Order: sequence, then C-alpha cells, then structure tokens
Amino acid sequence: MTDLNRGIMKFKGADSPAAIILSAVIILGGIALLVGWAMNGAYQG
Repeated sequence: MTDLNRGIMKFKGADSPAAIILSAVIILGGIALLVGWAMNGAYQG
C-alpha cells in the first residue's frame, strides 16, 4: 500500500495517475475560478 492510499482517498486505485490528474484538474480549476471571480469583482467599473 502506498502512502497516497492512506489518507482520505481510501479506495483501490486512489494513487493511480488518472485519479491524481483528475483531482489536480478539479482543484486547480476551482482555484482559477475563484481567482477569476475575485479579479472580476475587484476591477469592475
């Protein structure tokens, strides 16, 4: 069992490259959305 399989993602294949890439895309996409929303609100009119 790898260290990546011990945290909150306790399922078979949690340390597979596909799961890691999917998680990274969701997290980075959420951060980008929040930054874009903040910039839009800060520089409006």
